[in-house]
Amino acid sequence: MIRLHCTKKLLAKLPINEGGRIASKINRGYAANDEKESLLSGWHANLVLIQRRQNVLMVHNKTRFCVFIPALKKADFADLDYRFEDAFMNTLLKCGADDAMMNAAHAGLGPLVCDSDCDRSVQGTMNQTAFEIEHMIHHRSVNLAEITGYGVGAWLADRPCSVKGKKEVIWPDRAMRELLTSHK
Repeated sequence: MIRLHCTKKLLAKLPINEGGRIASKINRGYAANDEKESLLSGWHANLVLIQRRQNVLMVHNKTRFCVFIPALKKADFADLDYRFEDAFMNTLLKCGADDAMMNAAHAGLGPLVCDSDCDRSVQGTMNQTAFEIEHMIHHRSVNLAEITGYGVGAWLADRPCSVKGKKEVIWPDRAMRELLTSHK
């Protein structure tokens, strides 16, 4: 399973069951919530409004790797598991992931289990990232309804992020590559 720490704004939009899983119409074939957390577990997510559209921004706690899922409608929130998998894997491809990384990423996928816990450092990264996305979209005159978000995620992965309590910066694409290649 993948632990997803959501803002209250996003949690209000998600059809969550009592175990924290998203009640989806699509059976993804995942086991019960008692499975252990996967290698990819530990994300924060926020609902970001840009161009009057609902978007989900996810940031991995350790690597600060971002997944951006643009222009969601109400029904799309029930399929957030699938949308996360699609956006994550395609963002990795845009970042130049090789077969070994893609296989490790695929093996680490699992159901999203949502809660409202938060880490202020990761939330700070999310807020800064949301600002950068808004600036990029405005500066390039991009229509949010016409993009997939994979390119935005890859663009975000190739920039330094500071982390509270650490002197050196994290490069999200490099950190995710290290995470995926270290657990074979």
